[in-house]
Amino acid sequence: MAMWKFLSGRAPKDPKSIRSKQTATSANQSRNFEQYTIRDGQLTKADNVFLAWTSGDLPKMVAALDLKTNPIDRHYLLLNIVEQAYKQRRSNPSMRDLCLHVSKIHLQEFDELSVALQKSTNGLLPRVPTFQYYATMLVEAGEFDQAIDVCQMALSFDLGDGTQSGFKGRIERIKNKAIRS
Repeated sequence: MAMWKFLSGRAPKDPKSIRSKQTATSANQSRNFEQYTIRDGQLTKADNVFLAWTSGDLPKMVAALDLKTNPIDRHYLLLNIVEQAYKQRRSNPSMRDLCLHVSKIHLQEFDELSVALQKSTNGLLPRVPTFQYYATMLVEAGEFDQAIDVCQMALSFDLGDGTQSGFKGRIERIKNKAIRS
């Protein structure tokens, strides 16, 4: 307060009112601010799918599942839903169901999505945790053959899972678990 008085020659009546006015102004500006992204080397206005997956808001992302968009934003929408639902799968059965459902969609569409992803990343696919999360949930459900199929699909795209042994090692661990069950 003393610094404000020193700089302006007077003290504000209510310092909190200044902050709230600044916050309201910032919020209004961000609502009116259009977002852009680069897609296919072109500056493109962000669509509702981009805004949904970048928001981190799971209900907003789920609401955007049926919206048309480009393959890059579709990939990241699906991936972000899977990641958030996967983290909650043990404490919330509906999150487990959502994760399984969206994982299936992601893998069904991945052949097409991977072409755009490779194009945007100079031929290298990024890590796609949907494969490992889906395989893990299938193992948890005792669906060992399906889990192995998911890992083999990941291998067909030359994907890794963040472990030293990759999806090959994951397949071996799944086979061993199936034998013990």
